Amino acid sequence: MKLATRIRRYSLLFLLAPLPAISVAAGLQPLSDDELANVSGQGLGFMLEDFKFAHGTDGPDGQIFKITGLKSTDGRDVELVVNQLYISGPNSQYGTQLSGVNLGRLVNPYSIDVRDGNDIGIPNKAVFEFAAPRKVDPTIGFDCLSAGAVSGSGACSSRPAGQGAGNGERPDIGLQLNIAVGNDRSANVNVHAQSAVIDGSYIRLWGDDERKQLVGEIKLNFYTPELSINACSQDGNNCGSRILMSNFELELALGNRLQPLFFDVDSSGNFIIEVAAIPKPAPGSIGADGRRPSSNSATWDFYNDYYTNPDFRSNVRIGELSVSGQSYGSARVEGMLIQHLKIETRSLGQ
Repeated sequence: MKLATRIRRYSLLFLLAPLPAISVAAGLQPLSDDELANVSGQGLGFMLEDFKFAHGTDGPDGQIFKITGLKSTDGRDVELVVNQLYISGPNSQYGTQLSGVNLGRLVNPYSIDVRDGNDIGIPNKAVFEFAAPRKVDPTIGFDCLSAGAVSGSGACSSRPAGQGAGNGERPDIGLQLNIAVGNDRSANVNVHAQSAVIDGSYIRLWGDDERKQLVGEIKLNFYTPELSINACSQDGNNCGSRILMSNFELELALGNRLQPLFFDVDSSGNFIIEVAAIPKPAPGSIGADGRRPSSNSATWDFYNDYYTNPDFRSNVRIGELSVSGQSYGSARVEGMLIQHLKIETRSLGQ
């Protein structure tokens, strides 16, 4: 298959928020003078209808998507070759039968916005935000994991196939990656997720006055009834054991309004990502019994908000983990709180 990027057919809808009550069928529609007068110009929303994406590598013809410029610890060149990448509708059979899928909904699209920081706990800042469809009241939403979920079963807005949305808004996603170190080319590594949902995810960015640099927070939610990983020979015929994670849930929080995520580049050009230690609140003591009445109220409220806020914590849940059909039961890590994190890239070839 030749290198190709295919987008089958899509409708792109831009929404200015907040919007007046307009009846929208599909695509862009002209607005009357009265309707335009009610548009504030805040934010941009979009959704993709009947979307399909596929990429493949054709080595003999030199049509290859690869990442180069990396070095191993012993100085050999490292190449990452993307043999397959796809976004499809349901029942794609690990990328072999692609179909269209909707991304976002007219009533709950993906959005690009500049938020008032005072509304989201970041005082006196304009905050850039890119957000996936937001979660909704569980009485009108859908279970985030079940591919057969019905209305009223959970907090996710994205609908499974057959719930009044054709192929639904939950794509199958897959990646086949080959890693070459020098002349040693490994087997292909395959990662597939079925009926994936990222509702409630967002990236927020703003400027820090004290450190004079870009900071932000990332909330990444990822739900899928099946996440699988395996390795195959380069021709794809001989595959090893498949690692299968059923009912996989990732709710990752990187940075928050008290500990933003710092982005920087050092003098050698390497990236630095850091979640700094929590800043100290205004001076004040905590009572020996740990209760608010015996403590400085502002100090107690500061620490109570930090340690009890669920938005600051990360969770990973796996309904069942199996390898080659052998079940190892469920696993979960809940309530992880990142109190300090620093990641620095290094050039191993120097």
